[in-house]
Amino acid sequence: MSRRSPSPNVIDCSDLVIDRIGHGGATRAVDGVTFQIRPGGLLCVAGPTGSGKSTLVAALAGSTDPSVRIVGGTAEVCGVDVRKPGRRHRELTYLSGFVPQGAGATLPPSLTVTEVIAEPILIREKRVNTKALSIRIATLLDELHLPLGTADKFPYELSAGMRQRVAIARAFVLEPKVLVADEVLANLDLEVRPVVFDAITRRRTEQDMGALLVTNDAAFIRELKAETLMLRSGHVVARGVGDDLLWVPNAEADSRR
Repeated sequence: MSRRSPSPNVIDCSDLVIDRIGHGGATRAVDGVTFQIRPGGLLCVAGPTGSGKSTLVAALAGSTDPSVRIVGGTAEVCGVDVRKPGRRHRELTYLSGFVPQGAGATLPPSLTVTEVIAEPILIREKRVNTKALSIRIATLLDELHLPLGTADKFPYELSAGMRQRVAIARAFVLEPKVLVADEVLANLDLEVRPVVFDAITRRRTEQDMGALLVTNDAAFIRELKAETLMLRSGHVVARGVGDDLLWVPNAEADSRR
């Protein structure tokens, strides 16, 4: 039997079905979602609360949350089968940078900012060039407009917006092939949002980093000139670029009720 040739995409989803497991049993969170993201490509996922956005991106980022279970379809991220990653789960988390929902609020409280950002490297590498790592962290702090003095602080000493930028720096530190981010602009002041926009755009342009972003910020989506996937109750109800969305039959009318 011939092996399937590797996909050229950084994310490949086909008819993906994901359940959320709770005390009352399984609930269908994502039902039949299909999309692809090429290197350097971008897709924004939007929709109301409970539409399945966070479940979708968590599963694709290799979440080990036992309540998130892929039960149908296929999904590959950077060539790794997300449904059954096995020993390649480590590779998946190395190649993808993940900013989960509420990332800034869940940073390890006992680590300094330097240690938080460096952790993805330190848990993988036994021998690390500390000088080179320090330079990389300083460069990320500068890029995200965080004072260098931030490096020695603990998360609880920072504002919510600063913590969010630390979480973004942590996702960037391994120079991922794809960024998977859930509400990447959360808690950011308006003057800081272009900084994050530029950081994502620069990596897409210079490093061919793909990006899957959960956001309902229409202005941000327009600025990124991004394709949008609109979810409702786990189903794709619309897709398109900017305000030019192609809705499934009756979905647009239902959304206005």
